[in-house]
Amino acid sequence: MELKGTNQEFGRPYNRRIVLESIRLDGPTTRGRIARQVGLTVQTVSTIIRELEELGLVLSVREEPKGRGLPPATLRINPEGGHAIGVHLTPLGVDAALINLAGDIVASASRSAHQPSPDLAFALIADLVAELRTARPDGRMLGIGMALPGPFDVDSMSFVGPTTMAGWRDVDLRRRLAEAAALPAFFEADMGAAALGERLYGRGAEFADFYYLYFGVGLGGTMVHDGAPLRGAWGNAGEIGHIPLVHDGEPCPCGNRGCLERYVSLEALSRRPAGVDEAAWVRSVAPVFRAALVTIENLFDPETIILGGLASEPLLADLAAVAADLPNSVSARRDRKAPRVVVSDGGHQAVLRGAAALAVTGVLSPRFYQMLASGSDNPADKLLKGLAA
Repeated sequence: MELKGTNQEFGRPYNRRIVLESIRLDGPTTRGRIARQVGLTVQTVSTIIRELEELGLVLSVREEPKGRGLPPATLRINPEGGHAIGVHLTPLGVDAALINLAGDIVASASRSAHQPSPDLAFALIADLVAELRTARPDGRMLGIGMALPGPFDVDSMSFVGPTTMAGWRDVDLRRRLAEAAALPAFFEADMGAAALGERLYGRGAEFADFYYLYFGVGLGGTMVHDGAPLRGAWGNAGEIGHIPLVHDGEPCPCGNRGCLERYVSLEALSRRPAGVDEAAWVRSVAPVFRAALVTIENLFDPETIILGGLASEPLLADLAAVAADLPNSVSARRDRKAPRVVVSDGGHQAVLRGAAALAVTGVLSPRFYQMLASGSDNPADKLLKGLAA
């Protein structure tokens, strides 16, 4: 963990977030280990831990002694110390889940709607938030995060075609989401949110550097480096589905021909010829899919590629099977410790967990501390003000 504590004027609330982030990412852990990681004294860390325990965000647990002396108390996030709502908006409707600080789904709900307009989508989100909050009526609500298809703000590619959200140009996503939920609001492309969920709560926790290939209505991916998803200059890194991989291939709504997602995506699967089952379709797109995986390896050199997204577990397993024995790349090392391709164990919930994690990170993480300086009149910001006291 590279973030360090500070002795500057705003040090107290910032240091709280530093310590909390250390516990959230590395717990169970100890006071001494936290102090070494964040560059604070054990005494300072102990004081902060007491404050976080009083806020109900951290639990201190002492294991049964196995020899002489007492073992040090270990610290972990209190799962019920706070909750966030994750929302996934797609051309097919809205899914939402209430998630605790351990990433457990407490409650979930969905609403079907074909290519929902912004007004309809945010009305559905408000309805879903009201329904989910009944699962923890007295719980601390941190915020809401929304994942939706990208790319964002690219005139020739955004809001165009069946894999994007038509009619969403120039929508103030953060403001509309905050108004609908009456909570601090955050948003991200679905593939980035899913990669974050995989990093925090799925197989991605095993790796410092992995590539998350998001198999959704379209196809996208995110490189997670040193535990953090790479977003790019404008937040659109990972639109691998728009790599023109097939020479003079099918026309794509983006204006190019032969784009990868025209062949490998749920939308492409829906266009398969009548009588062709999923397994046969996977075999037919295998050459293009395998070429894409080798391209990812040569570009990013990940420890592994994790297949996830909205595809069913059997479909992801079939895709992983045709990815066995890939052609040579920089990742074809004899000293590998992981397979070149693995399947996510988070299922469809990785996106919702990741969307909720956007809110948890946005409210509690030191990386976003300066958001507090901009001020807010949202009543749900009481927790941030409490941490800043």
